[in-house]
Amino acid sequence: MKVIQLTPQDNVAVLVEPGKKGDRVDNIPDLVLQEDIPQSHKITLEDVKKGEPIRRYGVVLGYALKDFPKGSWINETSLKLPASPALDALHANPDFKEPQNIRPVKQNYFMGFANDPEFSEYSGTRNILAIHTTVQCTIGIVNAAIKKIKQDLMQKYPNVDDVIAINHQYGCGVAINAENADIPINSLRHLLHHPNFGGQIMCVSLGCEKLTPQMLLGDYCQPENLVILQEQHGFKGMIDAIYNMADKKLAKLNQRTRTKQPLSKLLIGLQCGGSDAFSGVSGNTSVGYAADMLVKAGATVMFSEVTEVRDGVQFIANRITTPETCEKFKEQVGWYDDYLAKAKVDRSANPSPGNKKGGLSTIVEKSMGSIAKSGSLEIKEVLTPGEIPSKHGMIFAATPASDLVCGTEQMCSGATLQVFVTGRGTPYGLAALPVLKVCTRNELKEKWHDVIDINTGSVLTDDTSIQDMGESICNTILKVAGGTQKPFTEQYGIYNDICLFNPAPNT
Repeated sequence: MKVIQLTPQDNVAVLVEPGKKGDRVDNIPDLVLQEDIPQSHKITLEDVKKGEPIRRYGVVLGYALKDFPKGSWINETSLKLPASPALDALHANPDFKEPQNIRPVKQNYFMGFANDPEFSEYSGTRNILAIHTTVQCTIGIVNAAIKKIKQDLMQKYPNVDDVIAINHQYGCGVAINAENADIPINSLRHLLHHPNFGGQIMCVSLGCEKLTPQMLLGDYCQPENLVILQEQHGFKGMIDAIYNMADKKLAKLNQRTRTKQPLSKLLIGLQCGGSDAFSGVSGNTSVGYAADMLVKAGATVMFSEVTEVRDGVQFIANRITTPETCEKFKEQVGWYDDYLAKAKVDRSANPSPGNKKGGLSTIVEKSMGSIAKSGSLEIKEVLTPGEIPSKHGMIFAATPASDLVCGTEQMCSGATLQVFVTGRGTPYGLAALPVLKVCTRNELKEKWHDVIDINTGSVLTDDTSIQDMGESICNTILKVAGGTQKPFTEQYGIYNDICLFNPAPNT
């Protein structure tokens, strides 16, 4: 039996496989399990008295609620949470030095779809006709029209990958001018400029919603871009109007072909969900190294999930070099603290039950694993939810931690590919961009062999280096971005609904 201790300061380690009471640990002398301990859960490496800190990642996960002899099981019932790091104590670090030993990429381009810079400075990884909507009421008609478009039109346009509906739940029955209503509205506006959509704007409106076409489309609110259902005659008239407009848009998109694009034109998002205690050992850590390689080569990479970085904000601030960026980071995290407080909840609402089954005892532990996917380089910019980056490099995009909302907001910020790390398993996917699924352990890959694209479990079991695994992930990202490999979510059409972040009230 093997355990993994991350730093010399840690007084717990995680089990690579489940253990029984009395089992001996092979790689730590005189360590014997005092009870049955599940895979990925923590074992004490020394006697811990009540009130003493439990450390992993070299940080305090919490304080022991009772005495724990050496070899004891530490789980979510074992610890009292420490206080969150104070935001006021955070400062930019102008002396931050990036590591210089990041491996170079073997390919400094990807085969992508170029865009007019007036539309987007990034290139697409896919060539998609997106039918935007102003309100959920239109979705039934739009879905019916897309079915007809795929049956009757798509064969004419071989260079177009898909036709999709932007099927959000927003648009009416909402306080459209309320405080924070700008978050979902701006997200939808920014989504119009998604690099995978090729500059072809098409929108379907009902005709009486609060989110008017003018409000959403702005200068794009022209007859050639807009179908208003209440102005059509019957079901056939609605379908025909959408179909005929789509035909014209598809003809223009079909003129796009893949060409060599510099990595400065690549924008990807990083997520994790269904996390376990291996996320910060194998999965996120390997993805973080791949992110370092891509950023060094000129790509832009974003990570997110405010509540899942909240207890490690000091490590993020240490990688921010300008006071302006640090202030925006503090502002976004502070806004979220207030948002949770108004609802009388706090960070203890995260982790989830599945996270706890996977060995994550507290949000501090989850935060440290989550941050690992951001790699080790300077953080160049902080984004509000759904905001489009203005800089290149590693970006923190402030979003909720919910997989569905985080994924949507990264998409609205322009991510053209997502890398999603999971320990427990999730089939999450999005229609607008490929989602590459990475797992933390061998058992999940064996169970979900045709859902998980990349398995980092050999980092735990076979001593594969983070550098080797990260480089392999980097190479796969470039294949997916270039269209020569499709992740399983794309092969099977495993697509979640779009879930905008809307903190404003419904009416």
